[in-house]
Amino acid sequence: MVVAAKEVGKQRYRESQGRYFEDFVIGDVYEHRPGRTITETDNTWFTLLTMNQHPMHFDKEFAKHSEFGKCLVVSPLTLALLVGMSVQDTSGKAIANLGWNDIKMPAPMFVGDTLYGESEVIAKRESKSRPTQGIVTIRTVGKKQDGTVVMTFDRNMLIPFRGHAVEDKHPNY
Repeated sequence: MVVAAKEVGKQRYRESQGRYFEDFVIGDVYEHRPGRTITETDNTWFTLLTMNQHPMHFDKEFAKHSEFGKCLVVSPLTLALLVGMSVQDTSGKAIANLGWNDIKMPAPMFVGDTLYGESEVIAKRESKSRPTQGIVTIRTVGKKQDGTVVMTFDRNMLIPFRGHAVEDKHPNY
């Protein structure tokens, strides 16, 4: 995780997360830690919050008759966790997420699995309409504890140039 500290007074420091546009290098890979072990409560609450009523996510009797033999972790939870894991390293200074593309789920997640994430910088360019900002594209990969890839997606983010982030202008940041 990228956390830098800036001095804000004598023997006083404030953490800062994320990267400026200039800090992203195409081909760099950021491993996001810590991982996250998915609990039954996580999965049940997320299905309730999102109103997903498919029984594969919370009805053990139903799920035991499926090809998986047990409940699946609801896939938007996996996506949300991977995005959250990546914030410290990638979008901590972002102005906006511009979109997620090409979301794939090649293998299932189950309760008790631990999710790990990593993101590779695959593109970047200066904004044509915003002179102090640029667009960075990352490809995030989620893997289970055994290395099985469970999700991949690309994310486009609007990132400020150095000196133009909210934290650079706000006195409490």
